[in-house]
Amino acid sequence: MSSLPYAARDSATMLRRNLRHMLRYPSMTLFLVGIPVVFLLLFVYVFGGTLGAGIGGGRAEYVDYVTPGIVLMCVAGGATGTAVSVAMDMTEGIVARFRTMAISRASVLTGHVVGSVIQTLVCMAVVIGVALAIGFRPTASPLEWLATAGVLGLFVLALTWLSVALGLVCKTVEAASNAPMPLTLLPFLGSGFVPTDSMPAGLRWFAEYQPFTPLIETVRGLLLGDPIGGSAVQAVAWCCGIALAGYLWSKRLYARS
Repeated sequence: MSSLPYAARDSATMLRRNLRHMLRYPSMTLFLVGIPVVFLLLFVYVFGGTLGAGIGGGRAEYVDYVTPGIVLMCVAGGATGTAVSVAMDMTEGIVARFRTMAISRASVLTGHVVGSVIQTLVCMAVVIGVALAIGFRPTASPLEWLATAGVLGLFVLALTWLSVALGLVCKTVEAASNAPMPLTLLPFLGSGFVPTDSMPAGLRWFAEYQPFTPLIETVRGLLLGDPIGGSAVQAVAWCCGIALAGYLWSKRLYARS
């Protein structure tokens, strides 16, 4: 058997290990789902009337506007869980044990990445379901839903590799839990909750050129039929750049450690 089938088999084993951890310790998954749902309900039912009027509508229009930003919050939250999981493996000695075994070195990180991608996508599906229940009404065709899933999946993969690197670079689990925290703030500092043209000049510049804004605009445009412009190209470019940087950084840190 060549090295590729061995690596695929070992990666599948590590994926089963991570999925079993998620089932045995569901608190992280509940946290990843619960926080975006709480923010969704808070912004729709507490602030939705006022913020909806600011975009030329009401609470019903604001549900449609804010849902893409809330969905992207799941990706940022999932990054924290991934960094913590990787840091736990690195600090508790299990990786040292794996290195004495005849398994593919790449399978350990691959299992973390694929498991985290699955967990985050499930959380996003739950949040979208809650949004539909409280009034979110997308107009997307099946092809546009498929394109939305592709963009979201690519972004999840990108941030997951970045969070793996953050988990490897941190010396303690506590540090790993704090390292991805800035990512959770970026949807607030973009177009996730209010249009960027309502912001002061300096903040508006940052909001328009940070990675979450083109992703939010792309998802919003695909689901609601709004103009996308160049947002899709920017979103894919950000995803590819982050994924490549995260992968190379993770590979280097894992080899060095």
